[in-house]
Amino acid sequence: MGLIVQKFGGSSVADADKIRNVARIITETYRRGHSVVAVLSAQGDTTDDLIAKANEINPRASMREMDMLLSTGEQISCSLCAMAIEAMGYPVVSLTGWQAGFRTNATYGNARIKRVQTERILAELDKKTIVIVTGFQGINKLEDITTLGRGGSDTSAVALAAVLRADLCQIYTDVDGVFTADPRTVTGTHQLAEITYDEMLELATLGAQVLHNRSVEMAKRYNVNLEVLSSFSGRPGTKVKEVARIMEKSHVSGVAKDKNVARLALVGLADQPGIAFKIFSLLAKEKVNVDIILQSIGRNDTKDISFTVGKQDMEKARRVLEEHVDSLGFDHIDVNDGVAKVSIVGAGMINNPGVAAKMFEALYNAGININMISTSEIKVSVLVDVRDADRAVQVIHDRFFAEFGGGS
Repeated sequence: MGLIVQKFGGSSVADADKIRNVARIITETYRRGHSVVAVLSAQGDTTDDLIAKANEINPRASMREMDMLLSTGEQISCSLCAMAIEAMGYPVVSLTGWQAGFRTNATYGNARIKRVQTERILAELDKKTIVIVTGFQGINKLEDITTLGRGGSDTSAVALAAVLRADLCQIYTDVDGVFTADPRTVTGTHQLAEITYDEMLELATLGAQVLHNRSVEMAKRYNVNLEVLSSFSGRPGTKVKEVARIMEKSHVSGVAKDKNVARLALVGLADQPGIAFKIFSLLAKEKVNVDIILQSIGRNDTKDISFTVGKQDMEKARRVLEEHVDSLGFDHIDVNDGVAKVSIVGAGMINNPGVAAKMFEALYNAGININMISTSEIKVSVLVDVRDADRAVQVIHDRFFAEFGGGS
C-alpha cells in the first residue's frame, strides 16, 4: 500500500473527543495497510489565546519570542493525539517541526520552507510507526524556532507529501470539501467533486478559507495529489488536480469574498510617464502587496490611481506615500477600509464570453454598486461596499448556480 499524509486543522482537534476521532481516522488508514504521516494544527483557538497571553506581558514582543510561544500549540495537539493512538495499541511517535526536518529561512512569523530533511520520518516509517508532525513550524540556520504564518499547517502537510512522494495528501477540515461558496454563510451551495490547482489557488487567495494559498501553490508545483474532506462526516471530499471536470455548464467553479481589504486613492497626480512605477516600487520596497489597480483621468492634465491592499498594510501604505508626496506630486490620499472584494473563479470562463456580464447583472438587479473591477483568464473580482458583501456573494451565487437546483 502507499503513503498518505493527513492534515487536521484546529477545529478537528479542538477537544479530547475530537482528538480521539482524529486518532480513529489515522489508525483506520494505517489498518488498511498505508504508511501514515499526520500533520496537526493547534487546538481550536489556542493560537489566538497564546497571542492574547503575550499581549498581557509585552504587546511589542519580538517575533522570535512570539514564534517560540506560538509553536507550543501544535506540540500540545500532537502529543495528545499520539497518546490517544498509543491507548489504541498502535505504534506512534510525535515530532516537532524541527525533529521532522523542516528547515526555513529566518523570517520569524512568516517563514518559508527551504528544505525538509526526511531521514527521521523515513526511519520511523520503516519501523511501521505512525508519525505525527507539528504543522506550522520549523527551524532556521540559527536553530531558532520559526513559524510559517497563519494557515501554515496546510503548507507543512503539502511539503511533506511532496518530499516523501506521498500517494495522497488529505486536508481534513470542518466542511465536506470545496463548495461553490462558503456553505456556512451562503444558501444553495454545491460541493465540487474536483477543482483545478489554478482555480483553488485563486479561491484561496481571494478569501475562501478552505486551503491556504501557499499550500495550493506548492501542491501545483510538485503535482501533489490533494483532497479536501471533513474530519466529521466521513463523506467523499473534493480532489484538487491539474485538470478537472468543469461543473455542469456554469463555467464558474466558485464565489469568494474577502473583507480584509482597504482601498487607497491618490488624487491629482501629474499625468506623466513613470508615476505608476514610482508609486508601486515604493510600496514593493515596504513589502506591501497591491491587488486591484484602477487609473482614471482627472482634470487639468491630472490623473487618479486607486488600488487595494490588505487592511494590515493600509496604514503602512498611507505613511510611505505621504512621506513621498513631494516627489509623487499628488493632491491628497483617500483611504477607505469599508470595502470588500467579491470574486468569481472558473477555468471555463476563458472560452465563454458573457460570464462577467452575468455577474454584473446580478449585482445591478440587487442594487449593489461596483467600485473597481479586476479580471484574469479565470477570475473576475469587484470591489463593493463591505455592507453589501454577503448579499453580493449570495446574489452572484444564485445567478450562476440556482438553475442547477443544488443545496449544501
